[in-house]
Amino acid sequence: MEQKPSIKDNMYLKLFIEFFTLGLFTFGGGAAMIAMLQDRLRGKHWLSEDEVLDCITVAQTLPGVVAVNMSVFVGYRMKGIKGAMVSVLGMVLPSLVIIILVAIFMEAFEENPYIIGALRGIRAATLGLILATCFKLGKQILDKSKKERAQMVITALVFPLAFLAITFWKMDAVWAILGGLVIGIIYGLIRMKEEKA
Repeated sequence: MEQKPSIKDNMYLKLFIEFFTLGLFTFGGGAAMIAMLQDRLRGKHWLSEDEVLDCITVAQTLPGVVAVNMSVFVGYRMKGIKGAMVSVLGMVLPSLVIIILVAIFMEAFEENPYIIGALRGIRAATLGLILATCFKLGKQILDKSKKERAQMVITALVFPLAFLAITFWKMDAVWAILGGLVIGIIYGLIRMKEEKA
């Protein structure tokens, strides 16, 4: 007689708990969540280093909330459509409950010095998380670039242009992403022609 998997072995439950926890403790949006997600996915061996980088890239470039996009990507990779649905539910449930509670008690929160202090502390921690994420992603991309000539050329072209355009020329990030996409496609076409010749 076939034994049913225990609750501990249930991957759907693991996905739900993992993303519920991330949703509950991630302040500052998807960018702040990336560092936590990277560490957790590596620790659980759910995705490889390259797959985590692909997950972040896809989540950042698609429309919608980055955190939800990442939960869909991971859930689908682990357990298909049902896994994606469970992961999304886990990710959005804490935010939904918290925002409803905040809306109900908004007036009490506005004047409460404890809440004001807590939010200031969370903002500072969020800044640290985002900077840590930038450092980790930059290191991963540069390490990968050293191995692949095409990746190195695209990184050397797109990164400084996107940084300057967004930071100093106040370009909308959407145009920077589209520009990177076009440069990557053009470079890929050139490489394909070179290889065929």
